[in-house]
Amino acid sequence: MKQIISSIAVILTFAAYVPYYRDILKGKTKPHIYSWSLWGLLTVLLVILQIRGGAGPAIWVTASAGLLCFGVVFLSLKNGNKNITTSDTITAILSLVAIGFWLIADQPVLSIILVIIADGLAFIPTVRKSWLDPHSETLSLYITNALRFFLALAAVERYTFLSTSWIVFWAIGNAMFSLMLIQRRRQLQS
Repeated sequence: MKQIISSIAVILTFAAYVPYYRDILKGKTKPHIYSWSLWGLLTVLLVILQIRGGAGPAIWVTASAGLLCFGVVFLSLKNGNKNITTSDTITAILSLVAIGFWLIADQPVLSIILVIIADGLAFIPTVRKSWLDPHSETLSLYITNALRFFLALAAVERYTFLSTSWIVFWAIGNAMFSLMLIQRRRQLQS
């Protein structure tokens, strides 16, 4: 059953990125290169922690998301957000520092906490950009991501802090980001 749930979540992952990639190519969505580069790197590295934590089939969801993040990075080189601020660079550096600490830390729990911190910091440039221009992101991606992360949580083989905390962080993060986009779009329409 866990494999079926994970397979559904992987299908949702790929399905969510189709409109996102399309919107990037049309120039409607403008991903922030710092966020997506860091997310791709972190997601690929996170597969190792999830394996150690016993995540089981939920790893498939993480691995597919990492692959698709790099697709966004590739597309955003030409069509991404070019408005990079000093605060974006600072948060990217802090995220890289957290990744560095994670890689040298031989403590799995500390490592997952550092990954979550690095991922959260990597989200700041996208949140800043999207607050100012909420139509510069494809809302359906984040709504579908929230759903797929909840499915990934159901697909976890063994529930441990290592196998679930990152998934829970992103399920909540995507849901909250979706709500922010909806609210900001309504505010700007008024």
